[in-house]
Amino acid sequence: MHQFRLSLWTILVLISAIQFAFAQNNSNLKGKIIDAQNKAPLGFASVKIFQNQKMITGNITSENGEFDFKIPTGKYTLETEFIGYKKYTSAEINLTESGLDLGEIGISQSDKSLDALVVQGEKSSMELALDKRVFNVGKDLANAGGSAQDILINIPSVTVDPDGAIKLRGSSNVRILIDGKPSGMVSFKGGAGLRQLQASMIDRVEVITNPSARYEAEGQSGIINIILKKDSRQGFNGSFELIGGVPDNYGFAANVNYRHRKMNFFVNYGLAYRWNPYRGDMYQEVTAGDTLKILQQDNTGDVSGLDNNIRAGIDYYFSENSILTGSFMYSRAGGIRYTKNIYNDFLNFSNNPLGSITRIQDEIESEPLSEYVLNYKRMFKRKGQELIGQFRFLDHFENSDQTFTQTAVLPNGGVDAKNTLLQTSVNDEYEKQYLFQLDYVQPFSKEGKMEFGARTSLRNMVNDFVVNDVIDGKDVPIDWLDNYFIYDEDISAAYGIVSNKSKKMSYQLGLRSEWTSVTTTLQKTNEVNPRKYFNLFPSAHFTYALDADNSLQLSYSRRIRRPVYNDLSPFMTLSDSRNFSSGNPNLNPEFSDVYEIGHLKNFEKGAITTSIFYRNSLDFISNIRSVDSQGFSTSLPENLNSEKSYGVDFTSNYKLAKWWKMDLNFNLFHANIDGSNINEQYVAETNSWFARQTSRFTLKNGLDMQLRFNYEAAQKTAQGSRKTIYFFDYSLKKDILKKKGSVNFTVLDIFNTRWMRTISEGPGFYTVSNRQFRPRQINLTLSYRLKQ
Repeated sequence: MHQFRLSLWTILVLISAIQFAFAQNNSNLKGKIIDAQNKAPLGFASVKIFQNQKMITGNITSENGEFDFKIPTGKYTLETEFIGYKKYTSAEINLTESGLDLGEIGISQSDKSLDALVVQGEKSSMELALDKRVFNVGKDLANAGGSAQDILINIPSVTVDPDGAIKLRGSSNVRILIDGKPSGMVSFKGGAGLRQLQASMIDRVEVITNPSARYEAEGQSGIINIILKKDSRQGFNGSFELIGGVPDNYGFAANVNYRHRKMNFFVNYGLAYRWNPYRGDMYQEVTAGDTLKILQQDNTGDVSGLDNNIRAGIDYYFSENSILTGSFMYSRAGGIRYTKNIYNDFLNFSNNPLGSITRIQDEIESEPLSEYVLNYKRMFKRKGQELIGQFRFLDHFENSDQTFTQTAVLPNGGVDAKNTLLQTSVNDEYEKQYLFQLDYVQPFSKEGKMEFGARTSLRNMVNDFVVNDVIDGKDVPIDWLDNYFIYDEDISAAYGIVSNKSKKMSYQLGLRSEWTSVTTTLQKTNEVNPRKYFNLFPSAHFTYALDADNSLQLSYSRRIRRPVYNDLSPFMTLSDSRNFSSGNPNLNPEFSDVYEIGHLKNFEKGAITTSIFYRNSLDFISNIRSVDSQGFSTSLPENLNSEKSYGVDFTSNYKLAKWWKMDLNFNLFHANIDGSNINEQYVAETNSWFARQTSRFTLKNGLDMQLRFNYEAAQKTAQGSRKTIYFFDYSLKKDILKKKGSVNFTVLDIFNTRWMRTISEGPGFYTVSNRQFRPRQINLTLSYRLKQ
């Protein structure tokens, strides 16, 4: 209730403020709301301006706690409120034509129960800034009952294709972080690993399209940072969730905080069981001399598993300016996978198959993951001066036991003994990572500051891989599929940033240095491939405030995509005996120069950001498919000459009416891909776009309804094209239990249209593939909030 009141109040006071401002000569009244004890800025606090006891305008503070009103000269009082804090009323303020900066206004935490505190406000689902965009997960109804990957499907500028690949502005090279640091969830499986993290454990997602030198240089198209839930208010508060869905999606989640004086305890827990069917088909033509070989392949299967996640920690406040945090996260994903591939071969468009082969994969998988974090933050008396140190240890293991049963039938119905076989495979993967980081901020003027930092990451990953033929009941290792792959990575970095502001212009200049040492070893065959390189990554950001509601930014950064474990591992997947994929031990890093011009416009009923971007990538990494004369394909990453891409990205949120909020994201881009170093045919020029529109309707009797449409236009690749992807989502929420609880009904992909459809062409082959890895999903979620 209090969130709805703040939203309604904000709209009304903004309207009155604009009317009041246009009627008279105005002057600026600004300041910053902070915590009186720890000096931390309080973003989204309500600020009201009164004259003769009548409220004339108001707003909420920016993310860094600042406010700026343009009002007529005169005498006023100011009131500010923030959840969990005492109401503050200023002494009389005399505003003259020269304007007035009230500086920092400190407010104290309230001792009252939160149940008795009425706060009239609502945090926006999307917060737009020039250098990043923040998306508050809980405001998107479609996220209820889903996973972290489902959340990213709903984030503007981000697309998740049906295969699970995550892209930002059309590029798959995006750095995914959890709480600002790398996570083992994406080490072995990439973005698909985020399916094991429940959406209810996530507070918000930050999208940073052109990061400064403060961030690691990895990620050509930018950074997606997933922030887990945590609170620090005095007393006990929490949220709880029950989930049920079709296909099978059952789960429970709890997010709990308790703070007593200097100690703050937090726990996030999620338990989910999911069963996911999938299907696909492929048509392939291979020309071998005068012979045309045709393959028709059908694929069905399902994966089921229990995901268990717990994150717990303690904040200890030596003082409000000195905080030590220790936390532990344990995740255990277990799964059973069943895959069935049926192959039918033909010659020269004949309707009579040469035979039929059926290959079945049965896999049992276990993946425990532990992460330990120790973090210390020290804030000094001088505004903005702080020191942060962090140590993180990650211990990750994945075990996969697989059985492959293959049966082959000749055209006459007899058994094809040559292609009938039984195989087993054991695939054990281990990861350990140590990360040390130190960051320091030193102000040197009212608006100016210098930032320095250093970071070291040590990571060791191994893959014990073997495939056996079962002969007379015994496992006999296949020599070329039996090896031990070792990946050792050492990345050390240091950075410096200087920033300042003069009137309407602000700047930030940074330089980051990174030293990389990566060594891969195939132990059995004694193949060692060491790589060492040192790089500098400059960044520059310039911002100009046209007025209080309009800002422009020009930015540049240099980025890198390092070939990592999955990119370099030579081991091949075997669930499909005709189509293999692996890494490439000879892959080189890809470097990109990224330029961006952005405009941010805030207005009475919303905000708009528009960005024009350009990326120039050398040694561009892309998967290349090759097919031999027998119709067996291999896909692995290769370094192409380059990719040059540019485009425009438009994001807005707008309140069309008191009962209708709308978000819109539109991205149009052009790319030139040059893979002529691999094959002269692998040169492509493509125009593509994607759009996402979300409408949320506030209905009567505590009902909210949400509709979303996603559309990705067709896109050319170095070897062919990816066809159109489109789907619709629907959500309905009903508040219950005096608005402490809610029931959420969601249908994802209403019309079951979310398919991955691709065409690949190369020397002697033509392939058409269709895949659907997640069918329509229906979820019912019950949520309860305690003092939130």
